[in-house]
Amino acid sequence: MSVIQQDFDRIALVSTDGATHNDHYHSFLLRYVPPQCHSALEIGCGTGAFARHLAERAEHVLAFDLSPEMIRVARECSAHVSNVEFQLADIRDRDLADDSLDCVASIATLHHLPYREMLLKMKAALKPGGVLLILDLFQPTGLWDSLTNFLAVPVSVSLRLVHHGRLRPPRAERAAWKAHEHHDSYPTMNDVRELCDEIIPGARIRKHLLWRYSIVWKKG
Repeated sequence: MSVIQQDFDRIALVSTDGATHNDHYHSFLLRYVPPQCHSALEIGCGTGAFARHLAERAEHVLAFDLSPEMIRVARECSAHVSNVEFQLADIRDRDLADDSLDCVASIATLHHLPYREMLLKMKAALKPGGVLLILDLFQPTGLWDSLTNFLAVPVSVSLRLVHHGRLRPPRAERAAWKAHEHHDSYPTMNDVRELCDEIIPGARIRKHLLWRYSIVWKKG
């Protein structure tokens, strides 16, 4: 995890326009936040974009990240938000009280962590009626995934042009993400579905265009 921390410290220093592909799905995830959301947790908050959105729907948001630089940027960008708290933390070392949270969210983080352990931990922390929101990346398998990934390229370029006025990230940012990719590995969709069937049966699992999938699950 120290390598992952160093990767994201570097990305935080050179990234100018955030994680475009993740940001694109924020509104999709936010529609599932419980209407009476008192306490929410985001695991792997990065620069805090989703945590700030979540704070508009929850009384209090706690957001963890492993990277000191990401936490620094998140705090700077969120100085105007009074109900979000950013903490430097490795979620593996933090205890979460059972039945204590109305919403637990994780965006592009679980593939860095022991998946089964994290699903169990997040499930236990949710109150009855609480909602789990996950967005992450998956390993393509088969012809259909390959075709979908090919089609995602022009969409990705268009999104960056619309939101940030450029076709590609700056060179330093591209280099930082490329270095990080050497340390990444992703589950297949079959892996994801099998774990969800075992641990959070009834979860709504959806594959998205920009190399991502989502999980939405409400604790009964």
